[in-house]
Amino acid sequence: MERIVIAIGSTRRPKLNAVREALDLIGPSLDPAAQFEIAGVDVPSGVRHTPLSREEIMRGARQRAEALLQIARERSEPWKYFVGLEGGLDVVHENGVRQVFLESWVCVSDSSGRGAFGQSGAVAVPEPLAIRVVDEGMELSEAIDAFAGGHSIRDAQGAWGVLTRNLITRQDAFRVALISAFASFYNHEIYSTQAFKARA
Repeated sequence: MERIVIAIGSTRRPKLNAVREALDLIGPSLDPAAQFEIAGVDVPSGVRHTPLSREEIMRGARQRAEALLQIARERSEPWKYFVGLEGGLDVVHENGVRQVFLESWVCVSDSSGRGAFGQSGAVAVPEPLAIRVVDEGMELSEAIDAFAGGHSIRDAQGAWGVLTRNLITRQDAFRVALISAFASFYNHEIYSTQAFKARA
């Protein structure tokens, strides 16, 4: 049985567990004969601790994946896929009103450098919490602890869990983003140029 190692740009439990859960679902489609393993590696995102735009969140995820690929090349690691996970806030203005959304993004690349993004969806952030993070510059992890009266919430249910009464946790959000990001890898036929030409 082939051993496929997926490098994850984090050592945080919710992120690693999200990858394990996603692999339970997509692993057989990626390679039904393979045994999947994950390697958590702490790499920098290259963006601020709490990104404040969709573009910045995506850049952080991509830069984590790129950092893993660089490490693999330097150390000759046998990693096949490189996964960068990044959460943050997307600040938008709709009809003259500021809206702030919590989002989780994933960037996946393979050893050839081919990559894809996936996103979790979004949940609105209450204005008092948005003020602390967006306007006052507090890190989301600190702000959500103060907001919810907890400690190390990001290593448990995360802000997602606080905002949705644990109907969607941080781990859940990253799991969805991972499944989405891997779609072009495990569902290659539908994403290939030929497939779209054949249906045109």
